Amino acid sequence: MPVPALLVVEDDAQLAEMLARLLTGEGYHVVSARDGGSALHHLLTSTVAAVLLDRALPDGDGLDLVARLRRSGNTTPVLVLTAYGTVEDRVAGLDAGAEDYLTKPFSVDELLARLRALLRRNVDAAERLPMGLGWLDLASGQAVRPDGSTVELSRTERDLLEVLARRPSRTFTREELREQAFAAADTLGAVDTYVYYLRRKLGRTAVQTVRGVGYRAGAIT
Repeated sequence: MPVPALLVVEDDAQLAEMLARLLTGEGYHVVSARDGGSALHHLLTSTVAAVLLDRALPDGDGLDLVARLRRSGNTTPVLVLTAYGTVEDRVAGLDAGAEDYLTKPFSVDELLARLRALLRRNVDAAERLPMGLGWLDLASGQAVRPDGSTVELSRTERDLLEVLARRPSRTFTREELREQAFAAADTLGAVDTYVYYLRRKLGRTAVQTVRGVGYRAGAIT
């Protein structure tokens, strides 16, 4: 299963290390940045599933980073973690384009629950579905490799990959995939055939087999 990548933007070294350990232990891949400039560079050159962002950064207010991202068309979801906890602060964060706002000190359980909810909402609304370091671009109907090169997909290949990529932690039976991605007249064998096509185009890890159950999303290579 692809590992969601998170960017933690926090200048407090101790807190940044704690968050990295916590999130890594929960199965996420964590990248850290200590200021807004390096965070912006990472977000404009790489793909992450979400950002955990402090407001008080050495080079300015973290909300300025959120505003710049949104102006550039970057829709990566942002969870603001901050000591600024008034209603006005929360409103400012949401108005700047952040999806959620959590005040320090925070409960670890609440942080993880909010992050899970944020990632679920983002996958439901996304036009770019991550698959490892590559992704499925729904707007163009293309798959994108980690190096940025694109792969043309047929309509059926795209539909099948979308079903899998929207629920990356779920294993689908062949019957479920036939019902959701194929015409009613298609047989179960069509599922296996198109899984083969996707692996041939995107690498063997693009679709994972769960023996005795079915298939789930993997990583584009």
